[in-house]
Amino acid sequence: MEKLFEKVFGNEHLTRIESQQIAEKIFEGQMTDSQIAAFLTALKCKGETAEEIAGIAETIQRKAVMIDCQKENVMDNCGTGGDQSGSFNISTTAAFVLSAGGVTVAKHGNRSISSKSGSADIFECLGVNIALSPEKISTILNEVGLAFLFAPHMHPKMKYVMKVRKELGTPTILNLIGPLTNPVLLESQLMGTYRRDLLEETAKTLGELGRKRAVVVNGAGGLDEATLAGTTHFALLEQGQISMHTIEPEEVGFARLPLAAIRGGDAKQNTEILLSILKNQASPYLDTVLLNAGLGFFSNGKVSTVQEGIVLARECVASGGAFDKLQQLIQIQKEVA
Repeated sequence: MEKLFEKVFGNEHLTRIESQQIAEKIFEGQMTDSQIAAFLTALKCKGETAEEIAGIAETIQRKAVMIDCQKENVMDNCGTGGDQSGSFNISTTAAFVLSAGGVTVAKHGNRSISSKSGSADIFECLGVNIALSPEKISTILNEVGLAFLFAPHMHPKMKYVMKVRKELGTPTILNLIGPLTNPVLLESQLMGTYRRDLLEETAKTLGELGRKRAVVVNGAGGLDEATLAGTTHFALLEQGQISMHTIEPEEVGFARLPLAAIRGGDAKQNTEILLSILKNQASPYLDTVLLNAGLGFFSNGKVSTVQEGIVLARECVASGGAFDKLQQLIQIQKEVA
């Protein structure tokens, strides 16, 4: 371990196997908080590579609690967080739209780490029990087509890094890895990242982890979501090939909006924003979710273009289907509980 640490401290990249070796020690509780913090900080200063990301992600996923899902082409739309934008919970809201459109969504997420409100905080505010057993989560996912997977419960070994992550208060390689470690065997994925420089490499990693189709997106302003503030960049993984693309708001029927227009607040405020969107109240928040849900439908292969995905997303919200999906989720939780 000392040689591997010296390698990182010396600004050298680790191989995938070396990353796995360190991750094995971390997630078996064989490193101190100080060692973990030093390792994460050194990687951040050096710049994380795809090999390092893949090695740690594979180790975490191997130790995860598995969720049995009988549905086909399950997807997640979890982002890395860490963009420091203060935006509302875009991907959490979009998950209800995607599910209403017939996509099975295993929404992987956590409490806030470096933001005011994480996806887990929102689901709790909505009345969703995030502490259900794997068996009950499986039932919900199979019957509703949408379930929330609370990362600390899915990844019990993550307990060894939670204190350090909270104290560091800044995005690390674990933010980049979180969306890669969904315990459900996903076929497709929409993944937001605050690291535009890793779009292509992250898409390659998703392919290596078994995704048949995926989009990795970085919005204007460095957000880990598509935005209407300017150019959104994304990498598309399709049939093992990676292609790079951009979206301008005007190209898909939206006006440009400043990032300040989608600023959120704490969990209560962001939950109110989510409900206003699912009730089809016109706003920059709604438009932003329609764009991201449209990308989600495209990522899943439900539609052949992003524009078609936006049209479908708009129908899902306007028809009340997205709001109904929330009600279904709350109701079935009462039944299984």
